[in-house]
Amino acid sequence: MDLRVPVLHDGGRLITDIRVDWSTPWLHQTEYAIDTAYYSSPFFEYYRDELFALLDRRPERLWDLNMSLTDFFCAKIGIAPVIEPTTDWAATAQDDWRDALSPKRPCPIQTRPYWQVFREKFGFVDGLSVMDLLFNEGPESLGWLQPAY
Repeated sequence: MDLRVPVLHDGGRLITDIRVDWSTPWLHQTEYAIDTAYYSSPFFEYYRDELFALLDRRPERLWDLNMSLTDFFCAKIGIAPVIEPTTDWAATAQDDWRDALSPKRPCPIQTRPYWQVFREKFGFVDGLSVMDLLFNEGPESLGWLQPAY
């Protein structure tokens, strides 16, 4: 299931100005979908409450929600990226990753197979999400992100 956050289009063009639309029941539906998909994964119970508490804070801006989720998953996996927001940005071919990942195309990054909840039904599904990796591999997630030599 695609997990999407509905937004309000107020005419603002900056990503930091986009507001989350809390008037729809998307949060309840999203939490239910996550519960349903991952309740039997090995590490879900260790991360569920903290993740849902983060979502339940209901930040007004999509940027704040995205950064909270990014911080949460990075911390749980054990990475500390330096994220430097800018006020303006001009894309160059080497640093424009906006279209690198899309649910409409196969994942360009090959992942070593790890245990997944529905592997017996669908086999290993590559490129799902960092949430899938964390709930299934827990503290070992970082090892799956590093290249195997």
